Amino acid sequence: MQIEELRLDGNAVGGILREVFTHEMTNVLATCVGCGSKGRIAELLQYAHPMGVVLRCPTCDRAEVRIVRTSTFYCVDIAGVQLLMTPESVSPATGE
Repeated sequence: MQIEELRLDGNAVGGILREVFTHEMTNVLATCVGCGSKGRIAELLQYAHPMGVVLRCPTCDRAEVRIVRTSTFYCVDIAGVQLLMTPESVSPATGE
């Protein structure tokens, strides 16, 4: 099989993106780029401003997630996250 046969445009990933980002995101595990610590997004430290938020690592204080709200978009920067891990399925009753 040639590499060209495997290549599709970004529209092909729509289904899996819809699956991943419908989860309760505060339960998603994030690995910090700065120190390598792992924890739920709910455990990050939030610094809020009317324009958006910065979520910082509780271990090394590195900004992991930045979310800015404009009049037409949410701009999400996850440059401080090495890896996001979300469970494949979550029980609605327990959140696990």
